[in-house]
Amino acid sequence: MASWRAAYAGLLPEGFLAGLSASERAAEWARRIGDGAAVLVVEDNGVVAGFAASGPGQLYALYVVPHLWGRGLGRALHDRVVEELSGDGAVLWVLATNERAKAFYARQGWQPDGTTATETLDGVTLEVVRFRRSLP
Repeated sequence: MASWRAAYAGLLPEGFLAGLSASERAAEWARRIGDGAAVLVVEDNGVVAGFAASGPGQLYALYVVPHLWGRGLGRALHDRVVEELSGDGAVLWVLATNERAKAFYARQGWQPDGTTATETLDGVTLEVVRFRRSLP
């Protein structure tokens, strides 16, 4: 939850971020894993420091605990996920106002493809943009 709260601070309503439930998120990820999502975890000194989730042709999520940002853990997770993805290319969705994430993904070879969408999560409307990249 700390990663979500830090990543989206100032981008999503404070009340929404404060109300995030770890148990609800865990249930959501258990469902996704049951539906076939692959999850990779990175550790720092034996403690989970971040994770990435993917499925066929898509990177669903990539988060690292905030106090370890900038140390290459996110990039390592990203690179491993890209190795695991199959097909001609892959997509991911990013909150339209999340400049930090958009810059990170651009450095990794992802580019916006012009597709946007609106999603609603717990009553909060999210504007997202799709990024695409070719696979090695």
